[in-house]
Amino acid sequence: MNIRLNRLWYVLMIAIVVCLGLLSRRMANQLPDVINLFLGDSFWALMIYLVLRMVFRNWSVKKVAVFGLAFCFIIELSQLYHDKWIDMIRSTTLGGLVLGYGFLWSDLVAYSIGIGSGIIVDYCIDIRNNLLFNRRRI
Repeated sequence: MNIRLNRLWYVLMIAIVVCLGLLSRRMANQLPDVINLFLGDSFWALMIYLVLRMVFRNWSVKKVAVFGLAFCFIIELSQLYHDKWIDMIRSTTLGGLVLGYGFLWSDLVAYSIGIGSGIIVDYCIDIRNNLLFNRRRI
């Protein structure tokens, strides 16, 4: 079984990341400011990466990372735009979680950390699978 291609595995990882991201928002008062600045948005970007890996299973890690980072950056840049209709969407819980509220340069760093974490997880899974596969052949 190739764990990287198993969609159920990705659904589980996505659920865990969503829970950790929501928990990071709920525990914001108990976390140091420097961690608080990056944690929730890093989890959000990691979730985007995992969703893309699950949906586009044949894409390379590099392609998923580029598209994921571009998506996150576009969402962040969209926060520079304010009009009544989009601000109404942002005022809802789901709209605020997806679209954000206001542009922050630090969010771009957080997204890079989240996507980078996804790349590291993918490569660790590949290394593990290669080690398991080689052991079985001996």
